[in-house]
Amino acid sequence: MYARHESARARPNTDGYRVPVLVAAVVVTASVTTSCTNLAATPTTAPAPLPSTTTAAPPMTPTAVVGPSSTGTPHSGGAFPMPPPGTCHLGSVAGQPMPDEHCSPGATNPAVTQGTIHETICTSGWTATVRPPVAVTDAIKAHSARAYSIPAGTAGELDHKIALELGGDPGNAGDVANLWFEPGPIPNPKDTVERVLNHATCAGLITLVTAQTVINHSWPTAVTDAGLQLANGRVCLRAEPARCTRA
Repeated sequence: MYARHESARARPNTDGYRVPVLVAAVVVTASVTTSCTNLAATPTTAPAPLPSTTTAAPPMTPTAVVGPSSTGTPHSGGAFPMPPPGTCHLGSVAGQPMPDEHCSPGATNPAVTQGTIHETICTSGWTATVRPPVAVTDAIKAHSARAYSIPAGTAGELDHKIALELGGDPGNAGDVANLWFEPGPIPNPKDTVERVLNHATCAGLITLVTAQTVINHSWPTAVTDAGLQLANGRVCLRAEPARCTRA
């Protein structure tokens, strides 16, 4: 995420622009029966806590989606212009708003690879170096709201579908594949999911591609889709519950 407008607040390794409003719960797993071994992770400012969770599902289990959703495969190759007004439609997963994959398919930053994560997304403050300026994103946010037929004045943010802290494409006025107007509060539960996946990636619990795929497919189920579980402020592999890092 990049610097907030409307709330005018910035924080490291966090995606989007925020204003407050209520939002529904994220579905993630928060139980583990064995102790966890702490691994190194990148420090980051903690956003909203994860809500209560449900039973874990196997990695990338298909999720019931109402309306348009994403397959998890990001856009690649060339610019992606802003869709015309009224042509995009919000979907939902677990009561959370989801972008239209035809309008917001997600995109990755080619500078962030598995081999460069410790110089990029795992370095505190790195996302600030790639964030587009507010002068650019203000206009994109307004256009995206019109594309999704979201009324003016609706609370929300311009969100990076694949978070900058997971190697998402920063985007610009001519390439909005990874940007959409996300209605909801600031901060919102997606921020916490992004942070957990960043920590798990930087600690070597999951690969960068896994983190990008699950967040792009369905952020409310991304933690369980990645084969992870949460307990006592830690994130662990379900298959190897002794392998953990702080959430």
